[in-house]
Amino acid sequence: MKYIDEFRNGDYAAEVARRIHAEAYPGRRYRFMEFCGGHTHTLFRYGIPDLLPANVNMIHGPGCPVCVLPMARIDAAIELAVRHQVILCSYGDMLRVPGAHRTSLLKAKAQGADVRMLYSPADALRIAQENPQRQVVFFAIGFETTTPPTAAVLLKARQLALKNFSVFCNHVLTPPAITGILEPAQQAGERIIEGLVGPGHVSVITGGAAYESLARRYRTPIVIAGFEPLDVLHAILLLVRQCNENRYDVENQYSRAVTACGNAKAQSMVAQTMTLRDRFEWRGLGWMPHSALRIMPEFADFDAEARFELSPSDARENKACECPAVLRGAKSPTDCKLFATVCTPDNPIGACMVSSEGACAAHYSYGHAR
Repeated sequence: MKYIDEFRNGDYAAEVARRIHAEAYPGRRYRFMEFCGGHTHTLFRYGIPDLLPANVNMIHGPGCPVCVLPMARIDAAIELAVRHQVILCSYGDMLRVPGAHRTSLLKAKAQGADVRMLYSPADALRIAQENPQRQVVFFAIGFETTTPPTAAVLLKARQLALKNFSVFCNHVLTPPAITGILEPAQQAGERIIEGLVGPGHVSVITGGAAYESLARRYRTPIVIAGFEPLDVLHAILLLVRQCNENRYDVENQYSRAVTACGNAKAQSMVAQTMTLRDRFEWRGLGWMPHSALRIMPEFADFDAEARFELSPSDARENKACECPAVLRGAKSPTDCKLFATVCTPDNPIGACMVSSEGACAAHYSYGHAR
């Protein structure tokens, strides 16, 4: 297929769904996790679960970068904006994620803090150049997809010798998150998922080879998929086939964008500017070793955590909110008592309702639970 409308062709989709029905063994239960929030969005937008056999179930994973950031990091960003009075720049969804005591960057902005939404880290660099008397902090989030642009602005800031620009780095890594899902189940002798729909955009950067050791170690097939409905359906079909054949391979369904080795230039920029953290806290998965990046000491002048003293946070999740369990794949959004009642996109209680990639927002937006 060459054109976008072919990836949304109803006749093609019906044919792939028919193959899934034909090849899925009736006496077997297939539980597949779509890691990426973009895939969750595709599943519900196009009604893909309705096309699958009853014994093929999709479980939502932790691949929403806004959702996995813990409250303590959000509180730190709010502190930068309020107490340190910096110009705090970040992507739009992050402004609405609740921190402790139901605060958010958007509420801090309404109370006078200088919080600005942007579409690119380069915008933060420009704001720093236009406001030389103010400290400007870019609140950087995301998986491997959004890490290279942050690395690029760090390199540019050093080239320009900017004294008023820094990055609050919260970039997280996909393979450790997959480990955080599969390792506890293996230790408990359980098998919560039989296959994984691997992230597409992340894999453009990392390459498909990044998941091979995970597939072998956890005996779990991984199929990297694109984000059109036929991409996802085809990935599910490939997972069904691997399960039937007892194979645990990494397959690349998204071959029009993903290679085995990934984007070498992007990887090089990240390697020049960032290094692994010893550990990092994830919402829902807890503290995980070597699961996130920090700015290298050589770039400490542009590291907000080195430049500003940040207070420890005692933030705790709302006890009624099931976001942590949803991110682990242990519960569905509809299992949460707050879903679509107290917690809505206009009044998000948990992070999974904020971002369009969040599982709760996808359920709500496309009406599957109402």
